[in-house]
Amino acid sequence: MSEHQHQHGEDCGCGQDHEHDEHVFIVTDDEGQEREMVMVYTFESENNVYAVLLDRNDTEADGVIFRIEEENEEAFLVGIEDDAEWDRVTAIYEEIARTENESKEG
Repeated sequence: MSEHQHQHGEDCGCGQDHEHDEHVFIVTDDEGQEREMVMVYTFESENNVYAVLLDRNDTEADGVIFRIEEENEEAFLVGIEDDAEWDRVTAIYEEIARTENESKEG
């Protein structure tokens, strides 16, 4: 399994003092409210790619995980409806988040 991390802002590692373009998506929640979500992380599991998005206006809120599917060279975010798939990807993301927190504290 390979993991890809997209960092934004000052820790991008490019040595330049500037903001990188954010990958912003408009996501409609269960109540029909549109929210601007920023892709902060991607990872792979079982030949699928998943994206973790955070609410751009509420960065303290929990991230949301979507599967990325491609069709005609365009990428789409797809909600995860299968319970087994959801359990698998949330466990992977929780492990990634735990590892990230430990490296920041260390």
